[in-house]
Amino acid sequence: MAQEQAGATEPAAVGRFRERLRELGGTGRIVVLPDTVHTAALAAAALGCEVGAIANSLLFATDSSEPVLVLTSGAHRVDTERTAAAIGVGELRRATPEFVREHTGQVIGGVSPLGHPHPVRTYLDPWMRRHEEIWAAAGHPAAVFSTTVEELLRLTGAVEIDVA
Repeated sequence: MAQEQAGATEPAAVGRFRERLRELGGTGRIVVLPDTVHTAALAAAALGCEVGAIANSLLFATDSSEPVLVLTSGAHRVDTERTAAAIGVGELRRATPEFVREHTGQVIGGVSPLGHPHPVRTYLDPWMRRHEEIWAAAGHPAAVFSTTVEELLRLTGAVEIDVA
């Protein structure tokens, strides 16, 4: 069963995320799940929501090694060629675990849409508008937070583009 949690037993990454969310004026609930949820399907099952309501935070590297974060519905796969053309880069490739940690301070499976050491260019899949409440990682593979598309756009400065 999922539980809202704050305090000494909370993973340090979640505490950092919680502080950043508060600083930005985020209103969502942070939930620490009993097990890690490395996929949208696992997160949806743990939360009792549709897979499409899970916002995957996927970090890509461009052909110039710039990090790009794509927030996409768990029901979609990112078409990297189409997305690269839409954002004006030659190529998008899935980032290595080391690249992800360097640019987000987080690990794959727990990458949140915010709270990175430096700003990361961010894009959001408008398909997520089909859900009143969406869930995204909260800096740790077992932690998620609730939000809305409008709040996520405000918190991240993301630009909406079709990525599928």
